[in-house]
Amino acid sequence: MPDKILWIDDEIDSLKPHIVFLESKGYKVTGLNNANDALDLLELKTFNALLLDESMPGISGLEAIPLIKALDSSIKIIMVTKNEEEHIMEEAIGSEIADYILKPVNPKQVLLSLKKNLQELDLVERKTVTEYQQSFRMLSQELSNLRTHEDWAEHYKKLLHWEIKFDKIVDHDFIELLQNQKEEANIHFCKFIEQEYPRWLREIDKPIMSHTAFRDVVHPVLKQNNTMLLMIDNLRYDQWRMIEPLFTRYYNKVEELAYYSILPTATQYARNAFFAGLLPSEIEKKFPREWRNDNDEGNKNEFEKDFLRDQLFRLGMGNVSQKYYKILNADFESKVADDFANLKKNGLITIVYNFIDILSHAKTDNVIVDQLIRDDKTFRSLTYNWFENASILKIIKQAAEEGLSLIITTDHGMIDVKKPSQVVGDRETSTNIRYKTGKSLTYDNKDVWAVTNPESIFLPKSNISSSYIFAKNHVFFAYPKNYHQFVNYYKNTYQHGGISMEECIIPIITLEPKSLV
Repeated sequence: MPDKILWIDDEIDSLKPHIVFLESKGYKVTGLNNANDALDLLELKTFNALLLDESMPGISGLEAIPLIKALDSSIKIIMVTKNEEEHIMEEAIGSEIADYILKPVNPKQVLLSLKKNLQELDLVERKTVTEYQQSFRMLSQELSNLRTHEDWAEHYKKLLHWEIKFDKIVDHDFIELLQNQKEEANIHFCKFIEQEYPRWLREIDKPIMSHTAFRDVVHPVLKQNNTMLLMIDNLRYDQWRMIEPLFTRYYNKVEELAYYSILPTATQYARNAFFAGLLPSEIEKKFPREWRNDNDEGNKNEFEKDFLRDQLFRLGMGNVSQKYYKILNADFESKVADDFANLKKNGLITIVYNFIDILSHAKTDNVIVDQLIRDDKTFRSLTYNWFENASILKIIKQAAEEGLSLIITTDHGMIDVKKPSQVVGDRETSTNIRYKTGKSLTYDNKDVWAVTNPESIFLPKSNISSSYIFAKNHVFFAYPKNYHQFVNYYKNTYQHGGISMEECIIPIITLEPKSLV
């Protein structure tokens, strides 16, 4: 069935050649010379798009927009005008028109606008599939030539580029092909980490990592300007890509870097390392009372503020005034936003924002959330919707107005786990399902990277014979006891602690307020 177009213009008779052109392209066009008749017609018939002259006798185009929207809120309105005054354009755009065309009208210009607004999804899908087909071979060939941490970060971002573009298409065959390509990349990435990770912790030629990110990225910015550090727990790179436009309303992006979470890619290790500027075994040695191993009682991230203060002293910035907040619910988030007048007086404002972590756990425990987050696509969408309506944006806006620099980052990512792998351990074995630490662990070698000497990667040991195992790719660990019940509960949930591009390769972004430009 052809798309139906209503064209309203007081000189509609002169536009008949344009209408004939559009009809030759498959559209069904009805022409009227005033808005009153159009409103009467819209009460009886529906149209896919409406071409509307801005300047007409009687009801003008701008006056007609809200009346038309009241009759059909879904219709695409394309404003046609010879008036180039900025306030007219702003008023039309503010009325949520779909497009804006200047007279004299070119019929191909009208055709392009109609295609963009009525056939955009089909056109985007066809072009996306064609471009991905062209890139598929290149990405496959590139995979065998990835040698450095920079190579892997760039390859991962290319895969995410296609994954996010595929959010707008419904060709499931190509979506599945991309997922298979991403999984193959993760298999190679796990081998890369096994080979390179121990060396990174000892040599100069290494990526920015959890324990060096504050020193390498935050510290130089803080030396120049008062700074807000927003640590969004569990933020994956694809989620950052989705929410980035919300933050760049108020800030210009200066630099975006990919950095690597330490192992385990778990909050008690990676985030403590970020704030301490030390690796876990170094934290345990320097802060024996504050560090807690997996099976110790108490909050494992209780002393982040103290670790941060100590790092600032080591960096020669012990005199910097600072505020540290951990936002765990919307009520406290609103309170922090309302208290911004007191916050802005500090040199460093640190906000740990736990929403995504809470949401990922809720998918495991809550049937409704599990239905809302069916896959990475729906998780990205829900993340955007939350941030779009969250008080954190009010805080960001206020920070920009006060001229604060902004750094956004995370401690680690997460992955949708799909494949169970049996592990046997004693009662002292840790409970995380993407990594385990304990003694006498039995496991499937192909599913894990086993580190029998934790000191070699700067991890503490609960006892003299402790070792660590890290799940690869989509694997999650399950004990033989109640195996099937456990697997059914955790399969297709979001977890972290192991080795995957999603968990390890994470963003850290430096931004400057637009108010200073």
